[in-house]
Amino acid sequence: MNTPIRRLAFVLLAVLGLIVLDLTYLQVIAGPRYRDDLRNPRLAASRSSTERGPIVSREGIVLAESTAEPGSVQTFERFYPEGPLYGHAVGYTSLLFGNAGLESAYSRDLSSDSDLTMSGIIDALLGREQGAQGIRLTLAHAVQQSAQQALEGRTGAVVALEPATGEVLALYSSPAFDPAVLLGESAVAGDALAADPTNPLLDRTIDQILAPGSAFKVITTAAALESGAANPDSRYADPLALELPGSTAVIRNADREPCGDGTDVTLATAFRRSCNTVFGQIGLDIGAETIGNTAEAFGLNSEISFDLPVVPSVFPTVSLIGDPPATAQSAIGQRDVQATPLQMAMIAATVANDGVVMRPYLVSEWFDRDLNILAQANPVELRRAVSPGTAAVLAELMIDVVDAGTGQAAGVDGAAVGGKTGTAQIPGADPHAWFIGFATLEDRSVAVAVVVENGGGGGTVAAPIARSVMQAWLSS
Repeated sequence: MNTPIRRLAFVLLAVLGLIVLDLTYLQVIAGPRYRDDLRNPRLAASRSSTERGPIVSREGIVLAESTAEPGSVQTFERFYPEGPLYGHAVGYTSLLFGNAGLESAYSRDLSSDSDLTMSGIIDALLGREQGAQGIRLTLAHAVQQSAQQALEGRTGAVVALEPATGEVLALYSSPAFDPAVLLGESAVAGDALAADPTNPLLDRTIDQILAPGSAFKVITTAAALESGAANPDSRYADPLALELPGSTAVIRNADREPCGDGTDVTLATAFRRSCNTVFGQIGLDIGAETIGNTAEAFGLNSEISFDLPVVPSVFPTVSLIGDPPATAQSAIGQRDVQATPLQMAMIAATVANDGVVMRPYLVSEWFDRDLNILAQANPVELRRAVSPGTAAVLAELMIDVVDAGTGQAAGVDGAAVGGKTGTAQIPGADPHAWFIGFATLEDRSVAVAVVVENGGGGGTVAAPIARSVMQAWLSS
């Protein structure tokens, strides 16, 4: 073989090798990603002709199921018997609008589609489950219903967690939507939902961050306690207004009065009465970095490991360093501090769990069509946020808020209930009403976060909602 032909052969072999490598990558490595991409037309076609496994609540109530419809364009039709009650959490699978919620996150598990791509063949050879699986959720029906009823006619969210395990007992966003309207071959109803100014498709539990207001004082207090800068008996000046250094701005209490008699108050009193002036001063004393480190220990400034994507909550430590006025305002949960209701519920749950952060989770079991359990989720400790001693002090301070402070409307008869109210000021609008807390009765515990957007005072608006939700779990 002469040199030119030999060179041409080498080039052709090299090109062929690259083609083989590219095809192997597309089929084996990238295959699952492209297969599950909602832009894949094969996915849309297969979705209408394959059965999907059921999604059930903690108690086994059917939340999503597929039913054969021989006379329909769709061989299998998806039904959502509980409608808006679980709309955001369960989500939907739609020919026109794709997948959302758990229907999207666990689409491969729920689908019975026989996949003849190389990656599907490899799954089969390795014995991986190919049939439609069902999933059982941690959501408790009575607790979810309580959240829905309490938020009716309001814009906001409720999250309830089991503190020791991280199980999500309620995940409700209002206004809600019925997944059924997104099914079928007409886009009219779905387009109307997308254009609705109240934004019912937005999952406010995890997809939106808001200023937490005074509910954030749990973090500021934890930072002061954990750093040794304060204890419940530490005394602070009680001015009519806290003047911020290097600024003409001041911080005032909600009623524009001193927290006590105008001389000084203890940290315990300031926490019970939610004194902005004291917590602004604590922010000045301990600084942005100390508060930021504690906030991050509780989960802010990082992605939450969860069944669904969660917008990270924010404490802007770097931008606050060297800016005392902004630090003081951030210490009371204002300025650029923002959090999801899920994150705020995790803060309350961590206090109730002796300072240990648990990974929140929504799916507890996977099962086959014969109801045999294929896999189970287990509680996962993410990290320790604060020492057991600090957590115990925080819990006592929060219990005092419900027993004798701004959170009395959250009290549940016979239960030990702790909490923190928040009334987040919003320029040009009514404040967001917050309550975060926990309750324990005999062998049951629950942690909650409630936010009502532009709802008013946390103690009068959000705390009663929290009481209803906590009571639903404790009495179930």
